[in-house]
Amino acid sequence: MAGKEKQGFPAPEEDPRFHDTYQFLRRYRDAKYSLMVVVRQMETQFRIEYGTGIDDFLDSIYAAGADLTGGDIEQRAKSIERSNQMLKLLDSSVDLLRNNHKHGEQYYWILYYAFLSPQELRNTDEILEKLELHISNISYRTYYRKRRAAIEALSTILWGFTAKETLNILDQFFPE
Repeated sequence: MAGKEKQGFPAPEEDPRFHDTYQFLRRYRDAKYSLMVVVRQMETQFRIEYGTGIDDFLDSIYAAGADLTGGDIEQRAKSIERSNQMLKLLDSSVDLLRNNHKHGEQYYWILYYAFLSPQELRNTDEILEKLELHISNISYRTYYRKRRAAIEALSTILWGFTAKETLNILDQFFPE
């Protein structure tokens, strides 16, 4: 790692520009699983308490003109929706990367096996083994280099081109 830092290429987990994307990716699996568990728990709770599913319950309440503003149900629903929106944002950004970036297919599979697959692989060897189906003869060095590039490309989709080093260029194209 130290050699890369000297060359000006810190690892994604150490680079503040991409730290948010790396952390977002690292937590993706757990967030997706937690969201599924919470939704299942709410569905079960509704079936036990009201004898119906959430959708049917909410439809009947809205049809009756009831207002759930400020209640526990509203707060839980908002929390679930916010988490779901964040996951959808990442999923759609990864799809955009996969379908439109010149290295999109390779980057997709690297991100998928490293961060997005439902089951986390045990180590880099397993990731490389899976990647062999999509990228022939990929080495450790190539994997880490391409993983960094994939995270950088995904960062530009998620957060846009607002890095300090690009502001001058944007000002030249779009003066105020």
